[in-house]
Amino acid sequence: MANNNTVRRAGSVAVGAEIDAGLRAHMSKVYGLMAVAMAVTGAVAYAFGTSEALFSILFNVNTGSMNALGWIVMFAPLGMVLFMGAAVNRLSHAGAQLFFYAFAALMGMSMSWIFMVYTDVSIAKTFFVTAISFASLSLYGYTTKKDISAWGSFLIMGVIGLIVAMIVNIFLQSAALDFAVSALGVLIFAGLTAYDTQKIKTMYLQARGQGGGGISASSMGRRRMNVNVNNSGDMDTEEVTGKLAIFGALTLYLDFINLFMFLLRFMGSRE
Repeated sequence: MANNNTVRRAGSVAVGAEIDAGLRAHMSKVYGLMAVAMAVTGAVAYAFGTSEALFSILFNVNTGSMNALGWIVMFAPLGMVLFMGAAVNRLSHAGAQLFFYAFAALMGMSMSWIFMVYTDVSIAKTFFVTAISFASLSLYGYTTKKDISAWGSFLIMGVIGLIVAMIVNIFLQSAALDFAVSALGVLIFAGLTAYDTQKIKTMYLQARGQGGGGISASSMGRRRMNVNVNNSGDMDTEEVTGKLAIFGALTLYLDFINLFMFLLRFMGSRE
């Protein structure tokens, strides 16, 4: 007859296997949602960037400057991220997913100018390099046994420094500063890809372990969000992990987009 220790060990193995399977399914959902969002962004960016009629809605074709709607579209994604941070606890799973895809479409519109500035071949090459780099870095974040959570504060400070440097360079127009910003941007978002992947993994494990307690969702646009679930069962664990998959996908999506844009400044061949 099996003793109590044997039973406990068997139970622990079964629970561990269930959590591992759930984690793999969760990460697959995260990457799947991200892939769909990337496809939406790419399709919208290509449609607006290669059609003079659509491009003229956002930009003045003759001068290349943005019109009023173009400025709105440029800053709308930031506003959507801030809104999602405030409304995360009120959005349903389906509502959050729809919001994510709308965000991806707006990002595509705001990025459409790259098809007017860079050659299609260089854009495709940069995307391919970004995809390989992103996959490698995300795999590292998922598989490493090392706790890299300490990277977070340094990387967030780096993002803030990048934004400040980019604003300053609007006035200075320094080629050296522009090169430094691009190089640091690649390094910072490479680090964030690994960091955010591990964070998504950790938050899923916390959510499954708490089974309905309060959990902290992923940073989106480098803004922290909280998904609060009370103990009365207003939102079950599956609902929480479903939202976390969407927020995780958005976080990695932002890492990918920024890594791509900074690499494009190095690898892009202008028209």
